[in-house]
Amino acid sequence: MNTCFDFQGKSLQLYRFPKRFTHPSWQAWDAADELLIEHINEHQGDIEQAQMLILNDDFGALTSWFNSAQICHISDSYVAQRAAQLNLEENQLPTTSVQFIDSLAIPAVQPDWVVIKIPKTLALLEHQLAQLQSIISVNTRIVAAAKVKSIQKSTLTLFEKYLGVTTTSLAKKKSRLVFCQPRLPAKMLKSPYPTIWHTDDKLFEISNHANVFARQQMDIAARLLINHLPDCSNKHVIDLGCGNGVLGLYILKNFDNCKVTFVDESHMAIASAQYNVEHNLKDKLSQCRFVVSNCLEQVSSDWETDIVLCNPPFHQQNTVTDHIAVQMFEDAKSKLKRGGELRIIGNRHLEYPHKLKKLFGGYQVIASDRKFSILSSIK
Repeated sequence: MNTCFDFQGKSLQLYRFPKRFTHPSWQAWDAADELLIEHINEHQGDIEQAQMLILNDDFGALTSWFNSAQICHISDSYVAQRAAQLNLEENQLPTTSVQFIDSLAIPAVQPDWVVIKIPKTLALLEHQLAQLQSIISVNTRIVAAAKVKSIQKSTLTLFEKYLGVTTTSLAKKKSRLVFCQPRLPAKMLKSPYPTIWHTDDKLFEISNHANVFARQQMDIAARLLINHLPDCSNKHVIDLGCGNGVLGLYILKNFDNCKVTFVDESHMAIASAQYNVEHNLKDKLSQCRFVVSNCLEQVSSDWETDIVLCNPPFHQQNTVTDHIAVQMFEDAKSKLKRGGELRIIGNRHLEYPHKLKKLFGGYQVIASDRKFSILSSIK
């Protein structure tokens, strides 16, 4: 496993998170990280004690490298935050100079540097650029990076729209830098997020923050699963990977005396889910909990769990992987009471049946269509 980030005379031990699921071919940094480090080190001099915002640092490579600066690590991902914290500890670097905030918060300081790993979700980038308007100055140095294929004309247009004149570097190792010279805005442009839409049956008005899946309408997997929910009356249900919380809303609406724990590693997802319950079913709020967590690691066991529902992701950042699904299944089994049910929906081509059979001893196909299958396993 390649965990030694040896670059420009400096060496760090860096791990992806969770470490136990890391494939030997994966590493916790990429060429975009290297380009950012190279540019800042070679062209801009000493950054010691500089106020630096680092956005979307997937596993903490940038946060660890520039640890001599006063860093504000900004991410929507709890996993990214934990990875950065653990990699700081791994390299015996001080954590006191690093502030961790989520992507809904705005830092209180005016930064000398803004360093951005351009996210996969363009909406998240737009939201972040809109937020930066209120804290940067014309002297703030702004540099971003991503794989070449992730830097489209629309990406550069967003930088121009919200911050200032934008240029790019030549491609190197299939990645590229983006440079932005801030202007003094004549008028602050507001983020267009969250977006609002209504369910097809008009029962609920759904609010979606920028980094939450299905920002315009209910996704087709959730629509199928809503039509094949288990009986949740008088039960505690965990909506694992809850997104905007739409599954939990239908459970709260249709089943008496149920409790729902909404869980997601995205801060924006949990904020969306909580708002949607408050806005649509305020009288049910006391039956709910909202937890930002890596799978179910941060979920307390004081409510006995009868049912876990999830639509597992099959990627982490730009890496296609089933390790998140595996951890979800393992964590669900550990939280479920005897006789409790894990019910999932997933693309039919994925090997979830094999994994459920190995872990639970069997599974049942509840429903399927041309794209998805709904599977159930009992503890």
